[in-house]
Amino acid sequence: MIRVEGLTKYYNDLCAVDQISFDISKGEIMGLLGPNGAGKTTTLQMLTGFLRPTSGSIRVKDYNIDEHSLQIKKLLGYLPESAPLYHDMLVYDYLDYVANIRGINSSKKISRIRYLADLCGIIEVMHKPIGELSKGFKQRVGLAHAMMNDPEILVFDEPTSGLDPNQIIEIRDIIKQIGKEKTIILSTHILSEAEATCDRIVIINQGKIVADDSTEALKQSVKGKNLINISLENVGFESVKQQLLTIDGIEDIVQVNEDNGILNLKLTCRSSADIRGDIYRNIRQTDWILLEIHQEAQTLEKIFRKLTREN
Repeated sequence: MIRVEGLTKYYNDLCAVDQISFDISKGEIMGLLGPNGAGKTTTLQMLTGFLRPTSGSIRVKDYNIDEHSLQIKKLLGYLPESAPLYHDMLVYDYLDYVANIRGINSSKKISRIRYLADLCGIIEVMHKPIGELSKGFKQRVGLAHAMMNDPEILVFDEPTSGLDPNQIIEIRDIIKQIGKEKTIILSTHILSEAEATCDRIVIINQGKIVADDSTEALKQSVKGKNLINISLENVGFESVKQQLLTIDGIEDIVQVNEDNGILNLKLTCRSSADIRGDIYRNIRQTDWILLEIHQEAQTLEKIFRKLTREN
């Protein structure tokens, strides 16, 4: 569906995007992640034809963006971080205006607006001025705008930026529903949102791609030392440390805290192998009371921090 090769963008001497390449399949939801200034918005603006690349190529279906920019734009729906709305217009009048610009047939226009109003959850505000809406409703109107011409590809830049937790979940659910039929590219700072919504994650840092895979595959690929947390009762730290360091694979033990006779420890292991069974069998030979043992999961947040710090 989309092929990007060697995409580069310079602002004078500043390289915002540096030789990035990736493919996006039809029906895929791809999340573009990265710290502030990584090049996410610049990449999206080049994909949508808003910015011209310094070098590299973008192909959408059979079209090259240098030669067929208008044809590509007809395939796209784009929602920037702050939806560009006319605040003095009523929601219905605004969507009617967008439909006219998009050249939607008058016989289909009303049904299209009704469909989008229901999908985006804006039926109750259709006759209110946009300027009086909350930011969550403004984003929903922006979504309806982006989808007015029923595009095959949707590009969302920080679609939930500035929204409260309830609004974030609502917008996320709308995007997941849309993603059943459309190809979607979205950038976000909310890692849980990307993990819950996207089929695939691309992490960009300092203009370069540092990771490109599914969330689960990323968790498997980022190796590191294994951390195990345990809680014990009726025992002192020094005796536990001396006993557990005899287990092959444990590198270090630190006391997190001790509260009401419960000792909480963090064990650092030399590899990612799970040695909780060895720890349990070792403790069972004592009179200590094991209250809890769990292995810290590799999260998208940890992966993100590791990749963007190391690169």
